Amino acid sequence: MIDLSKLTIQTAHEFLVKGDFTARELAQAYLDAVAAKDGGKNGENGIGAYLGVYDDVLAQADVAQKLIEAERAGGPTYPLAGIPLAVKDNILIEGKPAQSASKILEGYIAPYDATAIKKLKEAGAVFIGRANMDEFAMGGSTENSAYQTTKNPHDLSRVAGGSSGGSAAAVAADMALGALGSDTGGSVRQPASYCGVVGLKPTYGSISRYGLMAMGSSLDVIGPIAKSVGDVEILFNAMKGKDAFDGTSIDVEEYRSGAIKDDTTGKKPVIGVPRAFLVGDGIDTDVMKAFDASIARFKELGYEVKDIELPNIGYSLAVYYVVMPAEVSSNLARFDGVKYGAYKEGATGIEDYFETRGEYFGREARRRVMLGTYVLSSGYYDAYYNKANAVRDLIKADFAKAFSPEGFGVDAIITPTAPAVAFKVGEKVSDPVSMYLEDIFTVTANLVGVPAISLPAGHKEVDGKRMPIGMQLTSAHGREDVLFALGKDLLGEKAA
Repeated sequence: MIDLSKLTIQTAHEFLVKGDFTARELAQAYLDAVAAKDGGKNGENGIGAYLGVYDDVLAQADVAQKLIEAERAGGPTYPLAGIPLAVKDNILIEGKPAQSASKILEGYIAPYDATAIKKLKEAGAVFIGRANMDEFAMGGSTENSAYQTTKNPHDLSRVAGGSSGGSAAAVAADMALGALGSDTGGSVRQPASYCGVVGLKPTYGSISRYGLMAMGSSLDVIGPIAKSVGDVEILFNAMKGKDAFDGTSIDVEEYRSGAIKDDTTGKKPVIGVPRAFLVGDGIDTDVMKAFDASIARFKELGYEVKDIELPNIGYSLAVYYVVMPAEVSSNLARFDGVKYGAYKEGATGIEDYFETRGEYFGREARRRVMLGTYVLSSGYYDAYYNKANAVRDLIKADFAKAFSPEGFGVDAIITPTAPAVAFKVGEKVSDPVSMYLEDIFTVTANLVGVPAISLPAGHKEVDGKRMPIGMQLTSAHGREDVLFALGKDLLGEKAA
């Protein structure tokens, strides 16, 4: 019997190549875990990480086995061959349902593969099923899913986070070895923090957005979730790269600007602490203890840690909640019941739109569309949207100074990932502002476009359960390598 709790992508690959088990046997073990833990339809008796399990999982595994056997015979290395992954419900896989956890896309079947999926297929990955999420990635708890709430594997009375809650919970509960999420303002990192796994928000454009349902086009990025930094690195390397189908995609190496880690002195990266941003009543004391312990650990490992100033970072949340809804308003305009998805007839053509969108969009989606339409409307565009973008530029300048040798000269910035551990299901549903405050440490990386990673950094005892705490490291554009090196050091992982 395969002990899934001890597997990582790296160790599973070694076992597969040695022949300790086959890709089919590994896939079946994960299918059995989903059947035992996830609670079936609507997840009512379990975690509820999956909205659906694909019916061709074992067939996918048989295809992957051929790559494994080729590697065993001395062929190319396929580190993802036969590795079972969960895929967020807003990422397209040809021939599979993709609904963004929304009723308005009920029954929609993806007509093509997202570029990230195409690359993972070529690498031999096995897709287990579509992971639950907040509708159209709007939320921080998966409670905005039109179908079910994903529960935290560490305490089923608490949320898994969001919007990629299903992806993080699937990995944490050993129902997938890795997962894909999307991150617009923290939607990979926050659930990773809540569930005690590793989540990466890559540099904007480093992974193609082709085939990802758009929420905020200047903010969105596909990001991997796994149990180790090394596993996240493997997934990132498999998906990254410029793509002709996405004009915003980039070659991540183009952004690399010669950080201290690259010089010939061998000096370790310098870590910055935005101390002024970490004061106030909103941060849990146990989270701050874990934060201080992480800093102490880095110092023990020989890293220089110094305080830095980010004067405009305090405006990030307000800027985000103007820019993001504006982009949501534009991107969700296409979901009108005309070409695909659900449809409800009205008295006139325009009433068809009103009836369809009013009936099948959830409350949070409607809230953000209305807010975004308002800030883009005549008379308010300059007062809100343009002002937010001007402040966004100031925040970008602050980070450029932090990472510049002429500025603070740091290679990474450390903060908590979230201000507290996972909250109870239903606790914040009626208070959207309180829910939005959970994003306070994560939205900035999306506004600036830089990479950030959430790392497990301890636990808090709550109601007899050990709830995970996450720490976030942020680096300069294209410097995922710095995040991987620091993360492996902090968690005690061996370098590849």
